[in-house]
Amino acid sequence: MKEIKNVAVIGGGLMGCGIAQVFASCGGLNVNIYDSFVPGEKIYQRIRSNLSMLVDKEVFTQYSADEIVSGIYTFDRLDAAVRDAGLIVECIPENMELKQNFFMELEPLCGREAIFATNTSVMSITEIAGKAANKERIVGTHFWNPPYLIPLVEVVKSDYTSDDVMDATMEILKRAGKKPIRVNRDVPGFVANRLQHALWREAISIVERGIADAATVDEAIKMSFGLRLPVLAPMENSDMIGNDLTLSIHSYILKHLESSTEPSPLLKEKVEKGELGFKTGKGFLEWTGEDMEESRRRLTEHLIKMVFNK
Repeated sequence: MKEIKNVAVIGGGLMGCGIAQVFASCGGLNVNIYDSFVPGEKIYQRIRSNLSMLVDKEVFTQYSADEIVSGIYTFDRLDAAVRDAGLIVECIPENMELKQNFFMELEPLCGREAIFATNTSVMSITEIAGKAANKERIVGTHFWNPPYLIPLVEVVKSDYTSDDVMDATMEILKRAGKKPIRVNRDVPGFVANRLQHALWREAISIVERGIADAATVDEAIKMSFGLRLPVLAPMENSDMIGNDLTLSIHSYILKHLESSTEPSPLLKEKVEKGELGFKTGKGFLEWTGEDMEESRRRLTEHLIKMVFNK
């Protein structure tokens, strides 16, 4: 496939702006953003806000941040935004029909070799490609929020996606400084969300069964295996301790772990009571405005330190 020189991002929300920023930061790429509802100045404000935090932490100089912004162009016409794009990244709302119709509308506007990527976090890539004529060029690219800080991008192969499209998508994401992983089967939750929510299911179950309260569950994770996860993840850890020991542990403990295929009754009860977390000030824990701001600040600073060592 031809080298990709032009990228178009569809959607000027938080994810779209962050993804455009990622591609503009790597140099050598022209980046367009299309959104028929969000004005261009609002898009630039979001990107400048993201970058100002990174300038404060000395990840970028102000000059470099200005250069990144100057490499991003906003459009209110789809045909103009995607005309020369080799990669189009869709960041529209999580609605199956909306996504299917978008890719069908997009096809006549682009060159035959243009790659169509969908940033869905949960929806089937195979189903999203269902109405397109050239299904082999549609691929999943699940960026994690915030996309300019989280390195991972899950590159998901649908039943139709060609190997050439998978390879080219992996390559341009590496070029943009991301850590793409190849997901060979289109399954709900892909890879990382399946792993994340398996942990969440057990965490909620421990609270529901009165084994420990919510704060204690979080503390247990943060102060034990959570500390080593960035350098020692499960597969390597199993090899390290010995797969025979892992088998022995699993033979004993798995029968005692939460295996429900339905959401937790405790979680349902909290939602019914309006205990939604940050949205209402109470969830599994209680939150003041200051608590919420501190939680977000702590997360952002941790990510910057982990990714940029700043």
